[in-house]
Amino acid sequence: MHVTMVKKQLLDGSPCRKCVQAEQFLRDRGVWDQINDIVWAVEGEPGSPGMRLGAQYGVSLAPFFVVRDEGGVQIFDSAPRLLKERLGAKASLAAEPTATPHPSPEAPLSDQDIASADAAHASRTPQDILRFGLTRFGAECAIAFSGAEDVVLIDMASKLNLPFSVFCLDTGRLHAQTYRFLERVRDHYKITLEIYFPDFVAVEDLVRRRGLTSFYQDGHQECCEIRKVLPLSRALRNYGAWVTGQRRDQSPATRSELAVIAKDLSHAGKPGPLLKLNPLAHWSLGQVWEYIRENEVPTNELHQQGFVSVGCEPCTRAIRPGEHERAGRWWWEEATQRECGLHQAKS
Repeated sequence: MHVTMVKKQLLDGSPCRKCVQAEQFLRDRGVWDQINDIVWAVEGEPGSPGMRLGAQYGVSLAPFFVVRDEGGVQIFDSAPRLLKERLGAKASLAAEPTATPHPSPEAPLSDQDIASADAAHASRTPQDILRFGLTRFGAECAIAFSGAEDVVLIDMASKLNLPFSVFCLDTGRLHAQTYRFLERVRDHYKITLEIYFPDFVAVEDLVRRRGLTSFYQDGHQECCEIRKVLPLSRALRNYGAWVTGQRRDQSPATRSELAVIAKDLSHAGKPGPLLKLNPLAHWSLGQVWEYIRENEVPTNELHQQGFVSVGCEPCTRAIRPGEHERAGRWWWEEATQRECGLHQAKS
């Protein structure tokens, strides 16, 4: 059985009061761990995932729940009915609320809490770091998925038996092999991939002003801002924490001081600070591929063609023998400029 909760996000970015109450109702009765993922219906955005689900099933009010199992799909428009008819094995409506073993995502972490969590997990395994985020935030902790490191994290998360979410940024310029890779991962782990696209008006304006490949002459920053950074900011509004596959050795100039748990200073999430987890910070590329081989993790076909770090098709090439793994990204620019802006703190 797979249970999706659809919550409503108001225009000011906050969740609706009834959605918060429904979540707390399920938490108090000890069944919140049976909610596999959360999808947001963003007020004023009919294309948001939750709005699309509502249109698909003819539901106009949030929260509601989509339950999928061998018998098909069943929709519940209230948490008490969901509990009574499908989640009642763990609790009954008359049960006294149980103590929540971990703080609710609505209780924000202080800067000291975050610093302490980072220190406590600095030498822990990636699974331990993931467990910290997923235990606290559940499906409101999302893995940002595009490459080999990210699918390693998906594999680890799937084995922790805790709710989690996965999202991907489709820039519109990915390799055909990458699209096939995304589908293989979705099918292999039986997960929902939330795909975020750039704003078409901004893309059309960029191409009108600067052409299709101006980044070869003028730098990639504006294109990445429109196709990646802004969609990421929109995606992260749905979560309290997100997980990246960054490693310290990927770029000594920009990632050598990478924390395993930190407050995201560049993006806003749900109410309270947005947490950013980097469980593979202390891993090497060799460790990533050792895990992939040992656990038969799906990979992008491009890795067999000399591509190590894979991004958009116009901005990625296979590396040459002896080159650093990120030498194939924006290869025409200075090494210190080879970041897309997703992980750079705003000044």
